[in-house]
This record gives sequence, structure tokens and C-alpha cells, in this order.
Amino acid sequence: MNPSDNSFLNVFNKEVGLKFQLYNSLFTALPFHKVEKTGVLVSIFLLHCEEGYAAGKGPVEIIRSFLEQYTSYSTEQEELDLLFRFVQYSERQVVLFDALEDAAFPKVNDLGGSGTMNHLYSEVVQKQMQEKIRKKFEDFSVRLVLTAHPTQFYPSEVLVIISDLAKAIIEDNTALVNSYLQQLGKTPFFKSSKPTPYDEAVNLIWYLENVFYHAAGNILSYVSNRFPGSILPGNRLIKLGFWPGGDRDGNPFVRSETALKVARALRTSIIRSYYEEVKQLKKRLTFKGVLHIVKALEEKLYRNMYLPAGKFDLTADKVLELLLEIRNMLETEHNSLFIEYIDNLVMKVQLFGMHFASLDIRQDSNVHHALLERIAGSAGALPEHYNKMGTEEKIGHLVGAASLDDLSMLEDEVHRDVIETMRAIKNIQDSNGEYGCHRYIISHTRTALDIFEVYGLFRLSGWQDKELTIDIVPLFESIEDLKNAPSVMRKLYETESYREHLRSRKDIQTIMLGFSDGTKDGGFLMANWSIYKAKEALTTVAKEYGVQVVFFDGRGGPPARGGGRTHQFYSSMGSNIANKEIQLTIQGQTISANFGTVETARYNMEQLMHAGVWSDLFSGGKPTLTKDEDALIEALARESYDAYSQLKNTSNFLEYLNFASPLRYYSEANIGSRPSKRKSGKLNLDDLRAVPYVGSWSQLKQNLPGYYGVGTALKKLEKAGRWNEITVLYRNSSFFRTILENCEMALTKCFFPLTEYLSSHPEYGGLWNMIHTEFRLTRGYLLKLAGTSELMELKPVNKMSIQMRQRIELPLLTIQQYALDRIREIEGVKADATAQDAAKKDGPEKDGPEKDAASKDVPKMKGDRKNVYEKLAMRCSFGIINAERNSA
Repeated sequence: MNPSDNSFLNVFNKEVGLKFQLYNSLFTALPFHKVEKTGVLVSIFLLHCEEGYAAGKGPVEIIRSFLEQYTSYSTEQEELDLLFRFVQYSERQVVLFDALEDAAFPKVNDLGGSGTMNHLYSEVVQKQMQEKIRKKFEDFSVRLVLTAHPTQFYPSEVLVIISDLAKAIIEDNTALVNSYLQQLGKTPFFKSSKPTPYDEAVNLIWYLENVFYHAAGNILSYVSNRFPGSILPGNRLIKLGFWPGGDRDGNPFVRSETALKVARALRTSIIRSYYEEVKQLKKRLTFKGVLHIVKALEEKLYRNMYLPAGKFDLTADKVLELLLEIRNMLETEHNSLFIEYIDNLVMKVQLFGMHFASLDIRQDSNVHHALLERIAGSAGALPEHYNKMGTEEKIGHLVGAASLDDLSMLEDEVHRDVIETMRAIKNIQDSNGEYGCHRYIISHTRTALDIFEVYGLFRLSGWQDKELTIDIVPLFESIEDLKNAPSVMRKLYETESYREHLRSRKDIQTIMLGFSDGTKDGGFLMANWSIYKAKEALTTVAKEYGVQVVFFDGRGGPPARGGGRTHQFYSSMGSNIANKEIQLTIQGQTISANFGTVETARYNMEQLMHAGVWSDLFSGGKPTLTKDEDALIEALARESYDAYSQLKNTSNFLEYLNFASPLRYYSEANIGSRPSKRKSGKLNLDDLRAVPYVGSWSQLKQNLPGYYGVGTALKKLEKAGRWNEITVLYRNSSFFRTILENCEMALTKCFFPLTEYLSSHPEYGGLWNMIHTEFRLTRGYLLKLAGTSELMELKPVNKMSIQMRQRIELPLLTIQQYALDRIREIEGVKADATAQDAAKKDGPEKDGPEKDAASKDVPKMKGDRKNVYEKLAMRCSFGIINAERNSA
């Protein structure tokens, strides 16, 4: 451990740990019914849980003994009221902890240290690489794509409170902190209905306006000052992407009109950001000949915020023209006073244009295939016997398809929407610029035909080859699809019509690779390895055909979905992996956790930028791995895959997850517009989405997708006499070490005593013991490799944060398992009229005098015990996942 780590740990304990205890005492003043008693009882309940699990007790026994020892309640309704109040109390504790960590971020992280632009500047100057960095910045960029994946459980109102609370904590304004905590008590956390895709977009646009706009501007100013001439007008060093309103893969609620509405909101948002900045400029630029231009720009921006679609008369070029006119006058007539403000705004306009973030469109390949089968033979668009043709013949007809004017034969709304969305992209580009919407992503890409089908559908939608300002992006997800990806792309590059299309796109081909479904399909180590090998092969194939490949990584929050120490992963890449851009999705909790404030967003964006530049400038042209290292990881991945496949193929694998976790309630939690499964019907692993899959394992505190098979693989190769090779690989390969450090994080968040009661279950005991054995095996080998006695020992601040969050969430985890047990009991026993009558007779206990919104979250029995326990289990999910911050 570095001495600086101990220093930061001390700061963390003071700024987060100590202040949490201090401000937590203010919760006794929250406007909850019997809140003083609740606050005291929650603390006692936490200790009771810790002692109970240490003694080998299960959640039901722990709660039963607690209620008997510390309450005098005689009815089930009274007990449930208390448990719901515990949930409410814990939810607010999580919010307080989030705000404290946000406020302490600049103090517990070296904002000018390793991985920052300041660090990069020092390295460049020291090694005299100014010209190389300038050349690198000519076409390098980092693209962060905000997604609508439902892993964020805070309503937008609570997100604003967290932001304001963090500012009050930084200012040490206890009175204001107390007011915000009281506001939390009156603000409901539970969403009464599912958000629409547009609601999701509006929530994320808040981050664009309040965080990314400022953080990106600050980075650009720094880079421009430190590396003069490195930011060229034609290259956007930072790019933002956007999925809400464009991602229709398995989401029947996203339509073409949604995309148009979201695009309008994005345009309005960026114009509003420019307008607010110009308003501030007007206070400074009061000079003769300048002020009237500033006022004219202000008026144009204001008017364009409210003009109807199709009536916009302001472009990014026009804004730049006026700004450059102002700049010229400042430089020639006013001694360049305040010129740096103009320069900063110019860079923002060059960066964000009139689109703010590029709206990506995504749809499943199976939808395209079914649509073309329906179109075949209709209105002469495709031959009647198209469906019977071979692949080559189909491709020939697709690349020459004529426009489909009549959509009346498309009875399926999803099919009709594909064509309407492709037409809507033209309208978005007209209003927001080409960058407003220029990528079409194909989920479950398996063959070259999947890409040609989209190419053909664009032609059927009225687009012509020379005007097709769209990047068609295949998404490879399963282990098998990743393996086949190079041959698929080779077929594309060899087809002249598609190659011609690429030439019109500057010979750049973007390829998306999915970590989440890869992990679900092949396990943690095999997914990471398969994506690396796919990137290596795809880089080689692209070079053969003179194509610049760009990789777009579909990453979630936790290690199991490609999260964790992302910047370390990118900095470990060698010359064998294309590095023109770093592109990745930022999902749910990861947005608020890593990009929730201007400081955290700037820090994490700089980490990614530094990683991309470092791997190119300082890797010495070496590949990521030697041949021997490559072969060793291949062997480990194979063993890990076999172990995971054996578990996954166990007949009751998914039934176990559904039985023990809140999996079945994800779709009812009202946290996202998208269903938890791609298709209705019986639960199966292929259709189950990665978010509920990984998130359910996380709420079980087993985190299986983040490590399963790793321990078995290490053990088998150790028995084969290759342990020394593994230790050398761990020491020398940053890529391998980063994978295992991410695995270590997943292990740290496990807590098997929570579900140990299942170890002797007649149906699921075998599975529980298999998972627990692999957990212990993997933990043991990772500690042996790292030479430490505890997990994450070398990351003390991160470890302490996890430990403190785990204590906050332990009551929630215990209550959730208790609720699930009650539900299983009710489902396993016939409804008893006498018991139901008794429940009705007991009646709902009055909540007390308060009328706050949060108290309304507590449901009453009303004879439906199962429904109440289901709501209790779901409410626990909100607090648990928010406490984890990167659990799904």
C-alpha cells in the first residue's frame, strides 16, 4: 500500500465516516411517524443482524427474534409498519452517504495526480513528446454514451437533493443540511408508475446540462492551454452519446415519435446551456461594438428554444460565426479582455453543436429479419421469392432495393416503426445536424446478412447510397458471435457496395461489443477474454482492408457487466488493439456515481482520456500480451468457461435465482420503461436481460457473474504445474491484473451468510454450495496472487466505502430475504379464510399525524398479505441497489 493511500483513507474516515455519524443523528428530526423510535431501533437492528449472521442464523430467525426482544407488537400489520419504516430510514441513509462521498471526492482523490490531464502534461513535457501528443489529439476522442438501462432507482427529485446536499456539506452548513434531510423525509422515493422513454431522457438530460457541459468545457480549456494547437475544429475530443428514445431493442414503448421528441429536447437543452452562458458573458462584454453582437446572439438563442420543429433558423455554424466576430473585436480593439471566456464557449459549440449528444438508434436483428420477410413480394420492393433465396442473392437485392412508399402492408407496429424511425433520422439530422443521429446499432449481430438487412432497410426507407449519412454498427454479444465477428466483418469489407458506403464515412467502421451478455453467456473470465481476442482479430482484419475500426464497449456498472476499473483496462491495451477512440456506455448508477458532479465527471473523463493516450504513446509499440501470456490466459479462460457452463446448464439454475432473489419483481419496480425480458413467456437465460440477471445475483450478495469459474481455472492450472507462470503473468500484465482486480471487487461485495439458510435446502442446497465453494476458492487464489490477507487490501479507500455501504444495506438485505420467505410461504399454502378474516379484523394501523409523501409508501394489509410482502421486497431493492452504486 502506498503512503498516500493511508493519507486518503484518513481523509475518507474524517470527511465521510465521521460526518456520516454526525449527520445521521439529524435523522431523528425527520418528519416520519415515530421516527425517533425508528432511528434507535434501526441501529439496534443492524447490530442484531450482524450478531445473528455471525451466529449462523438466517434472516427469518433474525427478524423474528428482534421483534420479540425489542418490540411489543402483537399484529403482523404493526410489524410490517416497522419494517417499512426501517426501509424508509435506510433509503435516506444511503442518500446521505452518497452526498458525503460526492462532497469528499476532491479530498480523497488526487485531482491532479495519476491518470489526469495534469499528469499527462508532466509526462509529455518530461519526455519531450509535445508533437506526438498534438498528432494523437488530431483524431483521438472519448465517447461516453448515456443509456436508459434501469439501474438507477433515484427519482430525479432525489438526485437534485443529493446534489444540493453535497454542496451544503462542502460549505459545512449544518442548518442547510438539516433542511435538505427534512426535505428527503417529505420526498417519495417510490415511483407509482413506470417512466416513459421520454421521462428517462429528461432525467439524463439533467446530467448533460448540469454536469457534462461544464466538465467537458473545463477539460477542453485545460488541454487547449497546456497543449496549444492540439484541439482542431474538425475533431471533437469528447463526444457524448444518448440512448433514451433511441434504444428500441426489446422496448415496445420507444417509437419514431419518441426519437423526434427526445432529439428536440436535446437541441433545446444545448441552446439553453449556450443561452445561460451568453447571459453571463453579457455582464462582462460591455464594450462598444461588442455588446450589441452579444445581445443579438442572446436573442437568437432564446427564440430558438421555443420555435416549433422545422422552424429553426439557428445553426452551430451561425453561433460560431457570431462568437468569432466577438473574439476578433476583443483581440483587435479591447486588448483581448475576457477573450478566454469566448474561447471556451467556442470550443463547447464545436463540441456539442446543436445536438448536445448523438441519439443512437438500436434494434434487434431478429426484428429486421422478420420485417424483410413481411416486405418480400409487397409493392415490388423485393422479389416474392426473396425469403427462399440464399445469403448472397439476398444481399444482392438488399443493396439495390428501391424505396418502399406504401407501408399499409406492415400491420405490426414494431415493423412499421423501423421504417418510420429510419425516415425520422433525416428530420433529426436536419434540425440537430448530422451528429444529432448518425448511428444505427444492430443487437444480436450474427452474420454479415444482419448488417446488409439494415443497409437494405435504409434504402427501402428512402435513403440513397450517396446520402446515407449513417454509421451501421454491428453489436456482437455471445461468445460464439464474438468468435465469428472477424469473418462477418471480412465479408462486409469485401462487398463493394458496403465498402463504398464506408468510404463515404471516412473509412471508419464502428463495432460494438457487449460485455453484459457475454458474461451471462460464458462467464466473467471468458467474456473478457473473448472480447479482447475479438478486438485483436477485428483490428487485424480492418487493417487488411484499409479500414479504421473503432470499438464501442457496452459496459454496465459492476465488473460482471464490464465495469470496475475501466480506465486501467484501456491503458493496458497494446499496439495490437485499435485505439482511435475510446467508446463505452455509461449506465444507471454509474452515471450518478462516477459522473454525478462536475468534479467526478471531469476526473473520470480525464482518466479515460489519459488511458487512451497512454496506451498509444507510452506502450512502446508492444502488443498487449506475449504469445506465451496469450496462451496462458486462453487456457484459464477455457477452464473457467467449462466451470461456468456446468453451473449454468444445471437444470434448476434459473429457478434457483428466481426462488432466492427478487428477480421476478424487476419488471414491476417502475424504474425503467424497458421490460426485464426481451420476450414474454417462460423464463430463459437467452431472453433474460443482463441488468436483472446481474442485479439479482448482486441482491443475493453472491455476485456470481463477477467471478464464477476463476478459482477453478487457477486451481486446475496450478495442479498442472503452471502456477509460477500465472504469478509472473499477474506481475507483468496490467491487462490480466485489471481483470482479476475487478473480480476481487465482485468478491468483496459478497455476503454468503445472508443466504446460508439455503445450504441445506432439498432442491437448491447443491447449487448454493457449488457457488459458495467457487467463491471461497476464487477468493483464496486471488489473495495468494496479490500477496494480501484481505480482499482489496491495496485499495483501502474503495474497500472502506464498500464496507460502510454494506453496513447501511444489511438491514435492507435481511428484510428483503424475510419478505421473500413470507411470499414463498404464502404461495406454498392454500389461502385460509380464517387467517384472511383475522388480517382484515386487525385492520391497518394509522400512520400517525404526519402527512408527508414518504409515509404513503407504506401499504396496508387489506387482506392481501402476499401483495404487501411483494411491495416490501421491491422497496428493499431500491435501497440495496442505490447503496451498491454499481450493482447492475
